[in-house]
Amino acid sequence: MKSLETKSSAKTWNAVIYFENGQVFEGRGFGAQKSSGGEIVFNTGMTGYQEIFTDPSYCRQIVLMTYPHIGSTGSNLEDIESDGIFLSGVVAREFVVEPSNWRSTKTLNDYLVDAGVPGIFEVDTREMTRIIRSEGSQRAVIFPVSESEGDLAAHGKKLLESVSSMEGQELVSEVSCREPYQFEGGSGELGEIIVYDFGVKTNILRLLRDQGFKVSVVPYNYPAEKVLASKPAAVFLTNGPGDPALVDGAVEQVTQILGKIPLMAICMGHQIVARALGASTYKMKFGHHGVNHPVKDLESGRILITSQNHGFAVKADTLKGNGIRVSHVSLNDQTLEGFESPELRVLSVQFHPEAKPGPSDAAYLFEKFVRGYVK
Repeated sequence: MKSLETKSSAKTWNAVIYFENGQVFEGRGFGAQKSSGGEIVFNTGMTGYQEIFTDPSYCRQIVLMTYPHIGSTGSNLEDIESDGIFLSGVVAREFVVEPSNWRSTKTLNDYLVDAGVPGIFEVDTREMTRIIRSEGSQRAVIFPVSESEGDLAAHGKKLLESVSSMEGQELVSEVSCREPYQFEGGSGELGEIIVYDFGVKTNILRLLRDQGFKVSVVPYNYPAEKVLASKPAAVFLTNGPGDPALVDGAVEQVTQILGKIPLMAICMGHQIVARALGASTYKMKFGHHGVNHPVKDLESGRILITSQNHGFAVKADTLKGNGIRVSHVSLNDQTLEGFESPELRVLSVQFHPEAKPGPSDAAYLFEKFVRGYVK
């Protein structure tokens, strides 16, 4: 594989990524030649970077890929999980400009240029990952060296002033749809499922359609009374970015729906329904971002390898009452990964059973929801 460094057809430049702790990493820039900042997190996925980059849950984050070669599969029209790229930047050890995949229709470099997203490569991603693991997710900025006027640290520090911590940011309203819409296809034999869009990934909608639902997507703050009036077969709460403690409008609507309609939730939706039940959420040290996270299904004893992307979690000891039982636990750090309430007809998980990217170990949960709570 050839890197951008050896390709004259791909424009690169001297670039820097500056960490909140004051550390400076110099490398080469690719994608859009601009400065950009956000919370930096690392993702351990070896494949599926296009699905990762188009996941709205990464809004205002810089994603560091721990796998060393990024770009070899290019980009295509099939692996897009949303309407665009919401992340703030990409960090890679080695960036490959020439795709080696029959499905590729555009290089990843051009894909990022078109989206206005900068990247940096030829930096020590292992050292960066160590910093994040030991000090926690922190703010960072990527910028061209030419902007700095010689003092890289001073320029990085100045740019960082306009970058906010993920804690305390309400970002769902930035990525949610503005008006309700119908997702295409499907028999609709199970009736309608109303999907609250907190930053939905397309494969969630595909799998719900394939279960037999007519899929209706609504904004994050869609009034509960309209949902109840339409008498859907079920409600679904999706993934999304930012601090769940700030999405009060959604919590209010979900509180009114609970116990009246079967409800399934994942990721941000999991945190929202937990807060609607009176539980608390908290910012994790560096979160879970990858496609190889082990989770135990406490009912079956089965170990699932899951796709995850979240920086906040539910405090397990604050989730009580209404027949709630913990259903899934992380084997990496014992954090709460899922709960159920037959009494309220709720099934909720922190991870991504729809994958994209990732393994399909947890895909059974869609069918379990249908058989146990809808039919």
